[in-house]
Amino acid sequence: MIAQVPTNPTHLTISSRIEERSRQGELTQKQVSDFQEFLKSVDRKLLHHSIIINNAYTKWFENGTATDVELQHFIKQFSVFSNQFLVAALLKVINSPTLQQSRASREILLNELGVIYRHPEQSIPNPIALTEEDKDREGDPELVSTEGTVDGGICRFRAAHFEWLLGVAQGLGLNFADIGKRKHGRPTTLHFCDELIRLYGSDDPQIAQGASFAVEHWAAAGFWQELEDGLTHIKQARHPQLRLAFFSWHNRVEAQHAGHTLEELESVYFNPRFDQTKFFQGGREILEAIAVFWNGLHSDRLNCVYT
Repeated sequence: MIAQVPTNPTHLTISSRIEERSRQGELTQKQVSDFQEFLKSVDRKLLHHSIIINNAYTKWFENGTATDVELQHFIKQFSVFSNQFLVAALLKVINSPTLQQSRASREILLNELGVIYRHPEQSIPNPIALTEEDKDREGDPELVSTEGTVDGGICRFRAAHFEWLLGVAQGLGLNFADIGKRKHGRPTTLHFCDELIRLYGSDDPQIAQGASFAVEHWAAAGFWQELEDGLTHIKQARHPQLRLAFFSWHNRVEAQHAGHTLEELESVYFNPRFDQTKFFQGGREILEAIAVFWNGLHSDRLNCVYT
């Protein structure tokens, strides 16, 4: 079962899983109360970070007024983060402390690389019934799914997230050689990438847990919607050929990822070795790195710095 995570990043609550464990006698009422207090601390210390609740760059981007030069710069920097994230994601798999956490991490990494989520109970719609515009907006059903598991899924080169992003770049006059490499990254972008490797991919499971939780809840807090809205305005106004599946798909799937991290947190919190201090350290430091990335883009825009 996937926890329901609100688009508002606050108000984490005790899930039905915890309530059931309490009813079964697996958890005492004190343990449940302590966990509720811990979630309030998570809410206060992580989910109210300024980059989650007030991202100046994405709020500007949402208006759809970015010029082509500004769009190219954004896509270049976002492509570096997106491509370099694979390094951090692989380290997260390698450093996973349990088989269950390894599998959860592989779900994300393999889907990034092009393994399509398979939902055993859901039939794939007939692609002939969808227009190319529908496929771009909702996702080509042959290449994407927002639910299920990569276990038993099919790998398609064109389903790799970086290839979707390349489709956006090509609509703006960029090609494969122009995006995704470290040499294309601004210092602020590379700082974020390096912090992802250090924290999200950390061999300290407590640090990695905090970073993973913060990253996924940042991603589920609304910035994808702001990016999709801005790009949709631009597509309608002057770039009808722009392909937006990369952004629209991530906008729909990130709540599922955040739900997984909440479920994972429930499984480790009650372990006597769980270290709240390190958890908050990982979460706080990765949020600061995320802020460096977005604030860097905002500063580049204000100072007309483009690569």
